[in-house]
Amino acid sequence: MKQISLFFIFVTSCFVSIGQINHEVTINVEDVPMSHFIKTIEERSSFKFYYINSWIDSLKVSVNAEKKPIHEVLTTALRNSRLQFYIDGNKIILTDNTPILEGIDPGFFSINETDTDGLTNYSFRREYIPVAQVESKVENKIIEIGTKQATLKGNPTLVGYIKEKKTNEAISGAQIYVDKTSKGTSSNAAGFYSLTIPQGKFTLVIQYTGMNQERRNVILYSDGKLDVFMEEDVISLKEVVVESDRDANILNNQMGKSIIDMKSIKNVPKILGENDLLRVALTLPGVKSVGEGASGLNVRGGNADQNLMQLNEATIYNTSHFLGFFSVFNSDAIKTSELYKSGIPAQYGGRLSSIFDIQLKDGNQNKFSGTGGIGPVTAKLLIEVPVVNEKTSLVIGGRSTYSDWLLRQVPSSTVKNSSASFYDLVGRATHKFNENNSIAFSYYYSKDRFKLGNDSLFSYSNNMASLQWRSSFNHNLHSMLSITHSIYKYNIDFDKVPQNAFTLGFGIKESNVKWDFNYYKGAHKIDFGLQSKLYNLNPGFINASGNESIVKSNQVEPERGLESALYLADNIEITPKLSLYLGLRYSSFTALGARNIYSYSPDLPKDNSSVTDSTAYGHNESVHTYRGPEYRFSARYALAGLASVKISYNRTRQYIHMLSNTVSVSPTTTWKLSDTNVAPQLADQISLGFYKDIPNNSIETSVEIYYKWLDNVIDYKIGSELIMNKHIEQDILQGKGKAYGIEFLVRKKTGKLNGWVSYTYSRTFLKMNSQFMNEKINDGSYYPANYDKPH
Repeated sequence: MKQISLFFIFVTSCFVSIGQINHEVTINVEDVPMSHFIKTIEERSSFKFYYINSWIDSLKVSVNAEKKPIHEVLTTALRNSRLQFYIDGNKIILTDNTPILEGIDPGFFSINETDTDGLTNYSFRREYIPVAQVESKVENKIIEIGTKQATLKGNPTLVGYIKEKKTNEAISGAQIYVDKTSKGTSSNAAGFYSLTIPQGKFTLVIQYTGMNQERRNVILYSDGKLDVFMEEDVISLKEVVVESDRDANILNNQMGKSIIDMKSIKNVPKILGENDLLRVALTLPGVKSVGEGASGLNVRGGNADQNLMQLNEATIYNTSHFLGFFSVFNSDAIKTSELYKSGIPAQYGGRLSSIFDIQLKDGNQNKFSGTGGIGPVTAKLLIEVPVVNEKTSLVIGGRSTYSDWLLRQVPSSTVKNSSASFYDLVGRATHKFNENNSIAFSYYYSKDRFKLGNDSLFSYSNNMASLQWRSSFNHNLHSMLSITHSIYKYNIDFDKVPQNAFTLGFGIKESNVKWDFNYYKGAHKIDFGLQSKLYNLNPGFINASGNESIVKSNQVEPERGLESALYLADNIEITPKLSLYLGLRYSSFTALGARNIYSYSPDLPKDNSSVTDSTAYGHNESVHTYRGPEYRFSARYALAGLASVKISYNRTRQYIHMLSNTVSVSPTTTWKLSDTNVAPQLADQISLGFYKDIPNNSIETSVEIYYKWLDNVIDYKIGSELIMNKHIEQDILQGKGKAYGIEFLVRKKTGKLNGWVSYTYSRTFLKMNSQFMNEKINDGSYYPANYDKPH
């Protein structure tokens, strides 16, 4: 009887074990993260998974199983991955390209993680810990990437994506480097990175402003992929706002680049309750304000119109709100912004002094979130909605003022009848089709109104739409196609005297198509692409306002132009100490009809009396074409002791010009395209810099000097009229210029006290020399530009 009982217990235990191993599971998921798949299995069964998080954090699975054995479900889920699985009762052990053939020791799941005695036969086993503990232990684990038996020609390449863990957003500009070496790279706009390094064991460091530093202990055998998810770094009273990540200024050969991170910008003192991106930019070396209460920046001795402000590749022509006290950029909706002052990459063009590249948030893909605030003048709200978890997200935000209500509370009748208000709206929808394709649509609209008492009403608006498609053909080739449309216009309405009531206005429309490609091959990072931009410009109009007005309607002839460019660049590492950036951008601009172009006598100054002929051009007929190469070069040489020297040279061309008698961008500022009588502006800039980090105190120092040669820069004749001028070329002067300066920066990045100090000395001179006295300024000698500010 005792033997029968033992036999019954034995048979029962066998069936229980088999039931666990072949436990039937029902699950239907499509392209979901492996972590979601594991969580679903654990919730619907008694199985418990053991694995290392870094093996699965980028893996997506698709399974459609109806009461299938667990081993069949796992086989289907992992069929396109390197992962192997082993089932021990109700425990499932995942391994990375290492099958378990001989079973598991009985004490495997009770081994102390710090105790490796007796594990010589299972040396990998100490890396296995329960899922709940993996997150805090991943930095202590050794991650094997690639195949040990792989035959390589040259060094292997490690690729992957850097993303924010909380929102699943890509992190652009993260620094990825091998610890204690000068070997590193940065992630692109899609969060992708590629790093070619020798085989072996090393520690990979990943850093980004406002995020906790991540470290991965890696053994690299052959080409492989490693994705990293970063968490936000929350430190009380953190004051560092603008921060290129650790050693980035030493490792990169990019000069004159500043990254302004919006997570940190929230900690700076606010202007009337608003975090202002451009106010923070003014604290950077080489960047100056055109004046208090005015919009626009002067960068390295350049005029305000020589800066390209773009929001998701779409141009923003007026960046000010509220008479220049606020910028049009809602800091809550912005992910990153990058400012290029020198060493401008070949994919950018169209302006002489700087490129301000601003990117909106993609939105939280995991959970609903929002932020808002009320200040002394403004109120704002922004929400992020995950429409489809980890696939589709939506960001909607807006700001507005209640300043008009405040003005009406003032006893003065003049103030009561005044107006000074603005509002803006921003939205972005993103959808991820799969790991290799995603699309995003962005929209922005802003409007400002200003009136003093019963005087004229000024109003202006920005309107922008952007469609971007990101695609990865493979680990080496990526692309982004951008289609954008921008509209800027202003109106001046006067109705104080009904007989003289009028509406005066200006408008510009810009349609842009740009296709960028990134190709990674060993020590090379090759960028290439093309761009085409169509301008439609309404230089000015005036119309009668109201039935009593006797003002005669007038219209300045519209202008059209097509700007196109091709570019190719290679960022190559020659040695661990020496790296080069070689780029060529070839741009062209064609002024288009329908227009009438006047010809002038070369022996007389340009005015009505020197007109010799007039030529009429039909719709889209070519009026005049300018073209030429734009060279881009930079080099970095690493010195001992976390230091480096860099040199850069770039040529830039500008085909559109701001016309203004004031230094700043005002509500009456107009723009003009190049044509037969107005040539494009040209600049050549050379820069030299020395960079040094002091690691123990986390202090970053840099010194940069630059010299810039300018050609065809614009100034005006005495008494020139810029508004409603049908022959504006008669009042424009074009000549030469030069700008030079030196910039110092000392930044402390960690500790209880942190921040930075910068100082710039720069000069800008113009030279308008002509054979005609009324077209000379300062007798044809150099004179300080009106935006020349030495200190």
